[in-house]
Amino acid sequence: MSDTLILAVVQHACGDDPAANLDAAVAAVAEAGARGARLVLLPELHNTRYFCRTEDPAAFDLAEPVPGPTTERLGEAARAAGAVVVGSVFERRAAGLYHNTAVVLDTDGRLAGRYRKAHIPDDPGYYEKFYFTPGDTGFEPIDTAVGLLGVLVCWDQWYPEAARLMALAGAQVLLYPSAIGWDPADDEAERERQLRAWQGVQRGHAIANCLPLAAANRIGDEDDTRFWGHGFIAGPQGEMLAEGGIGPEILTAELDLSRTDTLRRMWPFLRDRRIDAYGDLALRFRDW
Repeated sequence: MSDTLILAVVQHACGDDPAANLDAAVAAVAEAGARGARLVLLPELHNTRYFCRTEDPAAFDLAEPVPGPTTERLGEAARAAGAVVVGSVFERRAAGLYHNTAVVLDTDGRLAGRYRKAHIPDDPGYYEKFYFTPGDTGFEPIDTAVGLLGVLVCWDQWYPEAARLMALAGAQVLLYPSAIGWDPADDEAERERQLRAWQGVQRGHAIANCLPLAAANRIGDEDDTRFWGHGFIAGPQGEMLAEGGIGPEILTAELDLSRTDTLRRMWPFLRDRRIDAYGDLALRFRDW
């Protein structure tokens, strides 16, 4: 495995036709592969519009098994492009049991692994607790031809514990498929604060763990949400290597995975962790 890796982040709008959305994702994988990408990250729930805007039992009909039709198509795309593909599926695990699941297809097309979203939001316009059971896959990197991938999903990106646990398990890259946007009632200043907070917290995870990181966000207007795009790729010191806007894009950047070891020698965050003093992190809150 080489120490250098070209990573691609895809951002696109999602319409009413799941087949057309998946076709767009597959086409983006092919284009990214043609640009030399060996790792391609797609947005969260890229096959459908963001159905969690409301609580609608009929939306469960959008779910599918893993492995299933989407992993088969993405596997074919990964094999054709010679790239690892990180996609997103509304997973039907059993009757009444569903997950928001990231799937990883290796360069040979096989399903290398899955990660089920652990942190499930329940906010106005993001009623995910109605649809998704919290993940039970743990924070375990997925082994692929391009390295150990620390795959997390959207709301997970606000939690430093998740990124840290992936790093402690040996992840070489942190990856976040996302679906996040603005409320039309937000003014421009608030929109800018939200966007920069979203990017900033993730860049902090990169810095604190000395790991490169990428986030892929969807774009476009869906009901009362404008998904803001601005997917990005950051280096292990949080430096911006590539950043998108609010339109459809495929971002690429070359990562030097050997920098993690170099940086951790100078910034030994893992060495100096006071693991004897962190027991209260397992509490919901410290009531005095």
